Amino acid sequence: MKAAIDAGSCIGCGLCANDCPEVFEMNADKAIVKGPVPAGKEDACKNAAANCPVQCIKVE
Repeated sequence: MKAAIDAGSCIGCGLCANDCPEVFEMNADKAIVKGPVPAGKEDACKNAAANCPVQCIKVE
């Protein structure tokens, strides 16, 4: 599973990094993807994408 963030849409709220720190982290004022989704963290990653207030996270 992979996650991607549309940096142009990200508002830097940090919810994704709180919901799934294994995948997302804050870099200055935007969230970034640290790498592929580790086994066992798929649900947390999907939850982070669902909770994004601007829906800029895509999970596949």
